[in-house]
Amino acid sequence: MAATLTVLAPGPRSTVQDRGRPGWASIGVPRSGAADLAAHDLANRLVGNRADAATVEVTAGGLRVRAETTVLVAVTGAPVPLAVDGRAAPMAAPFSLPPGAVLTFGVPPRGLRSYLAVRGGVDVPPVLGSRSTDTLSGLGPAPLTTADRLRVGSLAAEEPIVDVAPVGGPAERTLLQVLPGPRRDWLEPSAWSSLCEAEWTVTADSDRVGLRLSGPVLARAREGELPSEGLVTGAVQVPPDGAPVLFLADHPVTGGYPVLAVVVAADLPAAAQLRPGDGLRFRPAR
Repeated sequence: MAATLTVLAPGPRSTVQDRGRPGWASIGVPRSGAADLAAHDLANRLVGNRADAATVEVTAGGLRVRAETTVLVAVTGAPVPLAVDGRAAPMAAPFSLPPGAVLTFGVPPRGLRSYLAVRGGVDVPPVLGSRSTDTLSGLGPAPLTTADRLRVGSLAAEEPIVDVAPVGGPAERTLLQVLPGPRRDWLEPSAWSSLCEAEWTVTADSDRVGLRLSGPVLARAREGELPSEGLVTGAVQVPPDGAPVLFLADHPVTGGYPVLAVVVAADLPAAAQLRPGDGLRFRPAR
């Protein structure tokens, strides 16, 4: 019998993710992939997977899966209470699930996205070279639903030799470093200082595409709109209402609103763990 996990409950939103599908922006396909790439990569390392193995990205907990065969798993990212058949299980450490065992995710007290890796990787058909669910374009597998059966693949590498990863959880207040964007001149000079000095709040209208932020209005210096131009993950775009949007993994590949700033790549995992109501600040990168 092939190794499988059966989804008993998907939680608010659970998707299959890998490192994404780079190189397709010319046909309108974003990279997608794990929103918190550092946590995804760590989960794969803990179970000894190859870098291209897929994990399950679990948003706000609530996932329950049953092992149909013995599997080695690890959970990283937002610290979440874990239980195997009612007994506590560790975060950021590999552990085995025997046949019939049920792994349950609670709700993370901080952070948003946790990553479940299984040795061998989650085996779903790749689309354009990736197994990732892209919520913007609809490519890849659909979000998980009850009774889905997740096959375990063959992307295991050397046997894991680490028994725990000493990683901290998300900060109570997130500070993101930013570089000046290519269209800073389209906004009033005060917009940059406002961005870097104000406290911002993530609104409920946020997802894997991007975070909508509430704070001071970032005023335009020019009328009209730009022709559509390329966007990158971490771009801070300012629509006409002056409320910035920080783009995440499933962002569109082009946009016509000015980009005031870009979050540095090293801080994107922290941005991916922000949830509605969380506060954040920006600071100029040094």
